[in-house]
Amino acid sequence: MGNRFICMSKKDTKENGSRSKRMNRSQRKLVAEEDLLHRQALSMVLQQHQSSQRFDGSMSRRIGGSTSSRRLASDPLTNVKQGPEFLEKLTSKKFILVHGGGFGAWCWYKTIALLEEAGLLAITFDLKGSGIDLTDTNSVATLEEYSKPLIDYLQNLPEDEKVILVGHSSGGACVSYALEHFSRKISKAVFICATMVSDGQRPFDVFAEELGSAEQFMQGSKLLIHGNGNEKPPTGFMFEKEQMKGLYFNQSNTKDVALAMVSMRPIPLGPIMEKLSLTPENYGTSRRFFIQTLDDRALSPDVQEKLVRENPPEGVYKIKGSDHCPFFSKPQSLHKMLVEIAQIP
Repeated sequence: MGNRFICMSKKDTKENGSRSKRMNRSQRKLVAEEDLLHRQALSMVLQQHQSSQRFDGSMSRRIGGSTSSRRLASDPLTNVKQGPEFLEKLTSKKFILVHGGGFGAWCWYKTIALLEEAGLLAITFDLKGSGIDLTDTNSVATLEEYSKPLIDYLQNLPEDEKVILVGHSSGGACVSYALEHFSRKISKAVFICATMVSDGQRPFDVFAEELGSAEQFMQGSKLLIHGNGNEKPPTGFMFEKEQMKGLYFNQSNTKDVALAMVSMRPIPLGPIMEKLSLTPENYGTSRRFFIQTLDDRALSPDVQEKLVRENPPEGVYKIKGSDHCPFFSKPQSLHKMLVEIAQIP
């Protein structure tokens, strides 16, 4: 075989060298910006935990300024820039981000930054007993109580204003509850590998593949927390750190995992054991979308597929290579899908 190397002129060499330097500078800039975001988020969480007594735990806090269509995406390298005409076409520019069990508002920091860069408004808050909310997790007994910050926000929303509601993991139950009680104020609902249950189902049932049946779990799980004493029913549960890393963060980078390890809190048991009452005239008229995560060990792709098959949404999207936390492992892909859903008439 002949030599496959090609001789280049000095001009070609210089041009390629300049292009390589520009690419290296661009890559270094992206890495530096991401490192800064991580440091700011970690610093914010540590500071909030240290000074949490200053905050009123009941306050919602903002961080940051049936045919189904299916989409499959891997993570692009850079954010897609949108022109002014993109914003003019949107009927709703406000995203309400609802975290999953054990998480808090802190987990959305990348999503908030990307949405705001696109000219959209992102709002999130700690649910009861989550993040820096001062409520004792063991005292949160119902889904309504757990969802109170979200309920309060929607109640105070002007009648002529609608939002896009986004729920992650067991936060999907809060989204379903909101759709039942405030459907007129929600233009679209997005479930991210979330508990998109049907009428009469419990959010816990979605995780039965990993945790076992509710009856088995309540009788003997080592994850249970008895906040009111061992002789009383359990009040919450929490995975050990190594379990958490394997289930939630198998594709997330070490910095985001470190952020989660100092921020995660126990999951109140009452809200996820509660059966939801969802009616055709309220929940049934809502526009729902589901984003599947294809490398998810907490809620397997098969379970997610079963959810959309049994309770079909308007659209289904899939993020290739994402673990249970796409806001960490695939933030750009998640952002792209949220923007695409927002643009659907």
